[in-house]
Amino acid sequence: MTSPTTRPAVLPVLLIEDEPSVMALVSAALERNGYGVVCIESGAEALRLLEKGEYLGVVSDMRTPGGVDGAQVHGWICANRPDLAEKIIIITGDYANDETVTTLRKIGALYLEKPFRVQDLISAVEKTMGKSR
Repeated sequence: MTSPTTRPAVLPVLLIEDEPSVMALVSAALERNGYGVVCIESGAEALRLLEKGEYLGVVSDMRTPGGVDGAQVHGWICANRPDLAEKIIIITGDYANDETVTTLRKIGALYLEKPFRVQDLISAVEKTMGKSR
C-alpha cells in the first residue's frame, strides 16, 4: 500500500517594509506572480519571525523602524540562517546617501532603488528565490 504523495507547501517571502503604500505594492506584485507573502514593518520583528519560521527569501527595506535595519537583518541571516543568505533583496529610497551605498556594496545583497518597476522586482525575486510554482 502506498501513501498519497503530498506536495510540500510553498514557502512565503518575508517582506519587511514600513511604508504602507510600498508594502501594498510589493505584496500585491508578489502575490499576482504566485508568491505567498508575510508582511511586517520592522527589522526587529523580522528577526523574531526568522528565528522560528521558514521562508523562501526576504525582501527588506534598508531603513526600518525598531532599531534593526535591512543591513542588520542581512547580517543576522548570514550568521544564523545561511540557507537564506543568498535569498535577500534590499529595497531602498536612500541610494543618494553615501553611507547607504557603502553598506549595500559591503553586504553584497541584491538591491533595488525606489522607485522601481514591478517587473524589476519580480525579476530580482525570480533570480534570488526562484520562480513561483
